[in-house]
Amino acid sequence: MRYQKQYLFLILLVAVMFQACGDAHKKTSKQTNIYSKDFQDKLVEANKMYVKQESDEIDQYVAHHGWQMITTGTGLRYMITKKGEGALAQINQRAKVNYKISLLDGTLCYSSDSSGPKEFTIGKDNVESGLHEGIQYMHVGDKAIVILPSHLAHGLMGDESKIPPHASVLYELELLSLK
Repeated sequence: MRYQKQYLFLILLVAVMFQACGDAHKKTSKQTNIYSKDFQDKLVEANKMYVKQESDEIDQYVAHHGWQMITTGTGLRYMITKKGEGALAQINQRAKVNYKISLLDGTLCYSSDSSGPKEFTIGKDNVESGLHEGIQYMHVGDKAIVILPSHLAHGLMGDESKIPPHASVLYELELLSLK
């Protein structure tokens, strides 16, 4: 199913590009620019369709597990599974977390069990944008499940190792400390 949506997105993107290229070769006095409003509108529509399909798949995954998750405006889903007693995470704080990162098919990609806790500065360091967002819903001591749609995770390219292109990822997080 995931590969079908990737191929659908790529086919739509290629079709839009061929349309733009074909328009550029027409003999008219008006020059067609790939950044034209028409081209941009087609890309936006193709992307909206892909994002909706991915969102529906995440919703089905959440429903299958019977989870009551909160969905943010960006499409991130999260659920606090254990309440902590510490401070709420905020931008510019240094967070230390235990984590497991899995694909929605259950494939474990990375874990602090093997590599140790991860530390990063919220809103600054080079981690997934969805992790920066999701951690801000947590207090020190909280455990949470956070699902990042691909645009908040590793996007079109994946991480070129264990996370494939266009993959939604599931984080199991525990916020250990803030500095």
